[in-house]
Amino acid sequence: MMELNLSGAPDANLISDSDEASFMTDVVEASQHTPIIVDFWAPWCGPCKTLGPQLEKAVIAAKGAVKMVKVNVDEAQMIAGQLQIQSIPTVYAFHKGQPIDGFQGAQPESEIKAFVDRVVKAAGGEAPGDQLAEAVEAAEDMLTEGSAADAAQTFAAILGEDPNHAGAYGGMVRAHIAMGELDQAEALLNGAPIEISKSPELEAAHAQLLLARQAADAGPVTELATAVEANPDDLQARFDLAQALYATGDAEGAVDHLLDIFRRDREWNDGAAKVQLFTIFEAMKANDPIALNGRRKLSSMIFA
Repeated sequence: MMELNLSGAPDANLISDSDEASFMTDVVEASQHTPIIVDFWAPWCGPCKTLGPQLEKAVIAAKGAVKMVKVNVDEAQMIAGQLQIQSIPTVYAFHKGQPIDGFQGAQPESEIKAFVDRVVKAAGGEAPGDQLAEAVEAAEDMLTEGSAADAAQTFAAILGEDPNHAGAYGGMVRAHIAMGELDQAEALLNGAPIEISKSPELEAAHAQLLLARQAADAGPVTELATAVEANPDDLQARFDLAQALYATGDAEGAVDHLLDIFRRDREWNDGAAKVQLFTIFEAMKANDPIALNGRRKLSSMIFA
């Protein structure tokens, strides 16, 4: 399994408080070495109580690539005036003694993560989002190469860093499908965080699970192919053959037979061929040539 540096305790000095007397040392001078994110807040500010912890979480996730300083504007009015802070919460990022980025008001957690990533990149570092993306890519390679167990461990490590990472969560489900652990895959899907439960990555994993369930009941390819050859209008046999072909890894053959069913009778079995095609397309990567070609052929028949 590929070793990934996704664990380890964060620096105890990542987050600190500052005031007017120490602002030059804590922020301006310190930012010569590490970018400093400054959270200007006040005890009476409602949105500050939400933004502060979210910002701290994102800074800790960066594991030392950036640090955070909290400044109570009630106790640092001169600094607030110099920086022309009109409302709070206000957040500034300093690098080499100068403010390089910032925002005002409450922000979604995704925007806060993106802000921290921008600051780290601007200072020449590697953003935590980039690290996780590289780890997901490595796990996907493992899955493609047949190392499903190693992929599952890597996806689990990524989710330890970011439990709402849709790519890693979908990958974990697909790894269990590849290992034949369909019940475990279904349990993971059912227990997905609400924030990502409707994401494309989880929808694709759900489609793969559905197809894997079907594959367990698929008939023998040779017998079904013979039945279709003997009677090309036997749409049920052709549909069963498509399922059997997909189960053996012949997605292109499955798509071709399903398109043939749709061409012959698009309303057969309540439009089962079209539904099955969309399930297969959804389970594939968006740029998969089989999916792209299949979608194009289906569209040409629908709008003919």
